[in-house]
Amino acid sequence: MSTLEQHSLPIEAMYNTSQIPTDFHSHLEYEIYYFHSGKCKLLIGDSIYDLTPGNLILMNGMTLHYPSIDNRYEYCRTVVHFDPAFASGLFHPPFLIPLLLPFERQTNRLISLHPEERLRIEPLLERLCELRQSEDPLSHDRLILCFQELLLLIYELSNMPSYGQATPPTSVKHQNVQKLIAYIEEHYQNDIQLDGLAGYMHLNKHYIVKIFKETTGITLFHYLYQRRINQAKMLFTMNPNRSITEMAFEVGFKYVSHFSQTFKKYTGQSPDEYRKGIARSYKDSAISR
Repeated sequence: MSTLEQHSLPIEAMYNTSQIPTDFHSHLEYEIYYFHSGKCKLLIGDSIYDLTPGNLILMNGMTLHYPSIDNRYEYCRTVVHFDPAFASGLFHPPFLIPLLLPFERQTNRLISLHPEERLRIEPLLERLCELRQSEDPLSHDRLILCFQELLLLIYELSNMPSYGQATPPTSVKHQNVQKLIAYIEEHYQNDIQLDGLAGYMHLNKHYIVKIFKETTGITLFHYLYQRRINQAKMLFTMNPNRSITEMAFEVGFKYVSHFSQTFKKYTGQSPDEYRKGIARSYKDSAISR
């Protein structure tokens, strides 16, 4: 095993369109998302944002998120994923600044950078992506230094009193979709039916289905099931000993068979396979310590 393989880093940095998710997704890592160009609505939890160049988003990756991209325009973004436990370990004393505070202070945060601030952060992001592609030990160590500098800059930018806050979309259609997502977020564990949603929204149910698909790119019930499976993954991660039956009912499924089928559809694994994988990772982690 090479020196680099022994010290592989839990940091991923990607530029442009090489690995764009095609659906709502979540992950355990924190995420830095920087929008360079294109036309994109970013859906994070129950919020929808029309992005403009220079938007910097700090995310807790466990929140469902999805970039809805207009393919008529060239879409460019940089995404950095990192393990928060690893990152916090990089800043023991004599460092004085709690650099993960911008990610922890709010679940998700969107900052609109000024031109002079963009000139500071974009070269760092480019450098990080370049170093992540290299395989030599020198690049490995330079990557850590670059990542530290990036977190220092993000901390500085997020605490400037003059930073701009992106404005959510103001169209009635987008407001209605945001209201629907917020309702699902609060009630996904309950039995949600289209007629009930239509009554809550005071809108025609066919119109609700139409505007949700137009805005998000997926169906309303696809989103509901994704939200339930995301919650199950999080609960399994915290306690892999939970029974599958208990988990199915807790996240809103009436039938265990439907839960198992849906879980495999969205994750590629059965609930039992996923749960055993989490348990194995805990065991391996304990052995390595």
